[in-house]
Amino acid sequence: MTTQQNKPTGIFSQLLFNIIIPVVILTRFSGEAHFGPTLGVVVALAFPLLFGAWELKKTGKFSFLSVLGIISVLLTGGISLLELDVKYIAIKEALIPGVIGTAIIVSQYTKYPLLKTLLFNPNTMDITRIEQALEAKGNLNKLPKIQIVASNILAGSFLLSSVLNYVLAKIIVVSPAGTEAYNNELGRMTALSYPIIAVPSMILFFVAFYYLLNSIKKLSGLKIEEMFPE
Repeated sequence: MTTQQNKPTGIFSQLLFNIIIPVVILTRFSGEAHFGPTLGVVVALAFPLLFGAWELKKTGKFSFLSVLGIISVLLTGGISLLELDVKYIAIKEALIPGVIGTAIIVSQYTKYPLLKTLLFNPNTMDITRIEQALEAKGNLNKLPKIQIVASNILAGSFLLSSVLNYVLAKIIVVSPAGTEAYNNELGRMTALSYPIIAVPSMILFFVAFYYLLNSIKKLSGLKIEEMFPE
């Protein structure tokens, strides 16, 4: 029972509550005949916000990325409801992944590198077995260098996302906040963010993971399937 409660939600639920429902509300139900621009933003952003909070409670994992995701939704709501200049949407879109990418790089020089939180952790990989195999081969001292390269690739995925987010927001969101046109543009930007931004960033994310696995494989003699917890 405990394992079922801690299981993360699937990709369909993520897409449904974070992208599909908000996009439909922003583009189809933000006119005066339905919710109107202001309530439309509130209803649309309520779905990813409540879903994020529910997922945090369900998994019991208070992660850095999850918190930033909720902050991002709140910032979008604040900019929209306060009817601030739309340039702040572009800045906000670039800020969140930019902060993550920078944090990954900076954290390499601390006791708590984010690579270990995102990829090289006991939930994802069999750390004890990997370190024992590397030590047996006399290559344990090479692990930090591998982690630094993987961290830089991983950081690159978020920094790429930051640049693409900014460009996409500047091109699409041009109408004043508090208008139906603004809501439609916000919805279109959200819809396009997955194929234009998420996919390239995820490719780089998996490149970082593959580099990490393949490098450990060469230095430890382990098969890739042996690096994961049973």
